[in-house]
Amino acid sequence: MLAGKYKKKNPTTQFLIWSFIVLFIFSIANFSLLGIYMNQESRKTIYKVGEIYMSGLNEQISRHFESVISLRFDQVSGIVSVVPADKNAKENLYEELVYRAQVRNFDYLALCSAEGDFETLYGQPIQPLNPALFAEALTAGEQRVAVGVDSAGNEVVLFGVQVAYPMQNGDMSNGLVAAVPIEYVTKFLSLKSEGQLLYYHIVRPNGSFILKNPNTELWDFFNQIQKQLDPATKNLSAENPIKEFGDALKSRKEYAATLDVDGGKVQIYGIPLSCSEWYLVSVMPYGILDDTINSLGGKRMVMTLLSCTSVLIILTLIFLRYFSMTRSQLQELEKAHQTALKASKAKSEFLANISHDIRTPMNAIVGMTAIAAAHIDDREQIQNCLKKITRSSKHLLGLINDVLDMSKIESGKLTLTNDQISLKEVVDGIVGIMQPQVKAKKQTFDIHIENILTENVWCDGVRLNQVLLNLLSNATKYTPEGGSIRLSLSEEKSPRGENHVRIHIHVKDNGIGMSPDFLKIIYESYSRADGARIHKTEGSGLGMAITKYIVDTMGGTIDVSSELDKGTEFHVTFDLEKAPSREVDLLLPPWNMLVVDDDDLFCQTTIDTLKSIGIKADFCLSGEEATELIIQRHKQGVEYQIILLDWKLPDMNGIQAAKEIRRNLGDDVPILLISAYDWSEFESEARKAGIRGFISKPLFRSTLFYALRQYMGDETPQNQTPEQNFDLSGRRILLAEDNELNWEVANELLSDMGAKLDWAEDGQICLEKFQKSPEGFYDVILMDIRMPHMTGYEAATAIRGLNRPDARSVPIIAMSADVFSDDIQHCLKCGMNAHIAKPINIIELTRLLIKTFV
Repeated sequence: MLAGKYKKKNPTTQFLIWSFIVLFIFSIANFSLLGIYMNQESRKTIYKVGEIYMSGLNEQISRHFESVISLRFDQVSGIVSVVPADKNAKENLYEELVYRAQVRNFDYLALCSAEGDFETLYGQPIQPLNPALFAEALTAGEQRVAVGVDSAGNEVVLFGVQVAYPMQNGDMSNGLVAAVPIEYVTKFLSLKSEGQLLYYHIVRPNGSFILKNPNTELWDFFNQIQKQLDPATKNLSAENPIKEFGDALKSRKEYAATLDVDGGKVQIYGIPLSCSEWYLVSVMPYGILDDTINSLGGKRMVMTLLSCTSVLIILTLIFLRYFSMTRSQLQELEKAHQTALKASKAKSEFLANISHDIRTPMNAIVGMTAIAAAHIDDREQIQNCLKKITRSSKHLLGLINDVLDMSKIESGKLTLTNDQISLKEVVDGIVGIMQPQVKAKKQTFDIHIENILTENVWCDGVRLNQVLLNLLSNATKYTPEGGSIRLSLSEEKSPRGENHVRIHIHVKDNGIGMSPDFLKIIYESYSRADGARIHKTEGSGLGMAITKYIVDTMGGTIDVSSELDKGTEFHVTFDLEKAPSREVDLLLPPWNMLVVDDDDLFCQTTIDTLKSIGIKADFCLSGEEATELIIQRHKQGVEYQIILLDWKLPDMNGIQAAKEIRRNLGDDVPILLISAYDWSEFESEARKAGIRGFISKPLFRSTLFYALRQYMGDETPQNQTPEQNFDLSGRRILLAEDNELNWEVANELLSDMGAKLDWAEDGQICLEKFQKSPEGFYDVILMDIRMPHMTGYEAATAIRGLNRPDARSVPIIAMSADVFSDDIQHCLKCGMNAHIAKPINIIELTRLLIKTFV
């Protein structure tokens, strides 16, 4: 019955039960072995620590001995500084020597002859235990410390130095010897202190004791060493420790060993003492340590068993709890399985879509390149191919950036930088990027700026650009030809305080719209709307997920409203910190102006903006209405000082309206064209029609102020941008780039502007070229990041570390495809001044060089 019941158990349950039993047995065995192993390792470790401890103490005592002996020899040298005036002044000499010895606390003083005979001057007669060896050392000019005895048999420590003084017997001395009782050495070396873990002996090279500790456990060991070293018994066989220690004594080397003595272990450590033939031996019995180790081992075993028991109890509780959670866990696993399948399917669909979308611009690039090669003499055809290649390249770059950004987001590595930016420059740049896309689909692109008083803010400009581009690119892609797109910016007070401003961004289109079901998943990765409706629209399905993540990271909000076939509107808000700006009084004379645009809201916001800079303005919504109003004001003698005409008007465009106004009023009144489109294509026609200049939408306060103030009489119009006027003639640039094709591109672009470029194939060559160049030779260094031999980070750091003034001042600009915020921050930390992304945008590079050189 039991067997049958057991067989019916779930295989997973059986596996868990047997696993638990095996784990139980394994845990007991493992913890037991661990306790035994730790006891053994603890014993080895304590012995090793004992050896290190003894080594340190011996070294300390040796240094202490050396310093005390050196002090005593200095005192003896102070005694022998006496020089007799003549040979008959021996008594005076002796009195002076004795006096100096007494002052220096010596108890004995004697002269030593070359034969080793001692003549006592003070204290009891003294004699070294080995007079011949002592005299020989003094004859050799050595300072010598030795043990001797006085006439009463007391042991003394002798300090001898070489000196020639007359002795009583008429001979000249070989040295002067001062002495103190043996207790002096015993005391300062603490050799007889009680209660110490270590005790000490001092022995001679033959193993005999100079100073002997009362502890007798090693006396027999040293007696055997003396027999081993006795010439009469040199062939006597000896145990290995005795022979090794004897060899260490003879060669005056350090020695360490653990000996078995009387059933116990002791550790000895020997070291030679300077200025003598003495050898210091420290001894540490392991009796106390063994008791401590055994006690510690017992406690460890008890604690190990307790720990094992606790672990097993906890494992049992966990095991029991697991059974009660099995059903719910299986359900959760099933849900996770379904979620994983859904994610896998989404990623598979994404890969299929992205594969198609990447191949589409790639096919265009390859195809247009082939067409251009086939029509190499047809300039117009080549220009057409290059435009399409450029457009396809930008689209391909956008797809790649989306995938890379999503990878950063999923790994949690997407970071923000906080830079001072101009909202005007950001929007101007966005307009310039969107113009070709809008123009290609013949769409209407309106931009409204309402009450933007704070143009300079702290923000991640790259990520703000990315949000705007994602929203506007989607609006363009999903709006059919002839549709309309509107970008609106407005400002209000921020709840964060006076130092912040809340910016509202609206992107609205009248495109295909989105279904309510898709709106629920619009911010999910790899999601795209119904394939049948967008099968010809390229995209990665990542743009909105990235946009949502960036907006959330920047502390903003994003909302969307949409209806199928009616269009979509996104509303984004950011609370941005105000940035300091150059104080300029944005005020113009109280002119009367006329604004002509078919967008009523645009006219209202432009009039409000003009009013804020001191200008009174009227508006009308068509060219015909504007012509009638201007003629009427002319007849009344109340002229408009300046007229702003939109290029695209419903009845007649701005150029036609300008011609009609000139025909009736002449050339006195300045007429300016306003548009969100590039006016280079119709500039010639516009100037022939009498239009004086062009103002690009959006119309910020600063845009209107700087565009209109040239008509105050103190400035002349400037029709070219700073980038167009910028000249790099005479500038020398060092470009570090390992890719030859990238070098050719950069060289061609910058050479056209007059710059002279030097090429460094990697970071190491870049560093060497800069080192070899004269000071101030290079005006700027363009630095790639990923290069062989030395990266751009390493090269920039090395250049900044050079000992020359221009190494710290020369601008270094990173020019790399590593474009994430942490990459940019790394460049700045390595000493670079700025960063520009590849592929190179010549306008952005020019602006950066202007900031660098101006």
